[in-house]
Amino acid sequence: MENKLTYTKVGDYYIPNLTIKPSPPMGKYGRMRRDYLRDHRPALYNRLILHE
Repeated sequence: MENKLTYTKVGDYYIPNLTIKPSPPMGKYGRMRRDYLRDHRPALYNRLILHE
Protein backbone atom coordinates (compact mmCIF):
# COMPACT_ATOMS: atom_id res chain seq x y z
CA MET A 1 0.00 0.00 0.00
CA GLU A 2 1.43 3.35 -1.00
CA ASN A 3 1.13 6.36 1.29
CA LYS A 4 0.10 9.45 -0.68
CA LEU A 5 0.56 11.90 2.19
CA THR A 6 3.24 14.56 2.11
CA TYR A 7 5.00 15.77 5.23
CA THR A 8 6.74 18.91 6.41
CA LYS A 9 9.64 18.64 8.84
CA VAL A 10 9.25 20.92 11.88
CA GLY A 11 12.22 20.58 14.20
CA ASP A 12 12.63 16.84 14.77
CA TYR A 13 9.06 15.95 13.78
CA TYR A 14 7.30 15.32 10.48
CA ILE A 15 3.85 16.89 10.33
CA PRO A 16 1.42 15.64 7.62
CA ASN A 17 0.15 18.25 5.17
CA LEU A 18 -3.60 17.83 5.60
CA THR A 19 -6.35 19.75 3.84
CA ILE A 20 -10.04 19.96 4.60
CA LYS A 21 -12.55 19.61 1.79
CA PRO A 22 -15.00 22.51 1.83
CA SER A 23 -18.58 21.46 2.39
CA PRO A 24 -21.11 22.36 -0.29
CA PRO A 25 -23.25 25.41 0.44
CA MET A 26 -26.39 24.65 2.43
CA GLY A 27 -29.66 25.57 0.75
CA LYS A 28 -32.86 26.93 2.21
CA TYR A 29 -34.30 23.52 3.13
CA GLY A 30 -31.01 22.35 4.62
CA ARG A 31 -30.97 25.39 6.92
CA MET A 32 -34.62 24.78 7.84
CA ARG A 33 -33.83 21.13 8.69
CA ARG A 34 -30.79 22.15 10.75
CA ASP A 35 -32.82 24.70 12.71
CA TYR A 36 -35.62 22.18 13.34
CA LEU A 37 -33.19 19.55 14.60
CA ARG A 38 -31.34 22.06 16.78
CA ASP A 39 -34.58 23.31 18.37
CA HIS A 40 -36.72 20.14 18.57
CA ARG A 41 -34.34 17.13 18.37
CA PRO A 42 -31.14 18.24 20.15
CA ALA A 43 -29.84 14.69 20.75
CA LEU A 44 -30.07 13.80 17.05
CA TYR A 45 -28.63 17.18 16.06
CA ASN A 46 -25.61 16.73 18.34
CA ARG A 47 -25.03 13.17 17.11
CA LEU A 48 -25.07 14.31 13.50
CA ILE A 49 -22.74 17.23 14.20
CA LEU A 50 -20.25 15.06 16.08
CA HIS A 51 -20.23 12.07 13.71
CA GLU A 52 -20.73 13.57 10.25
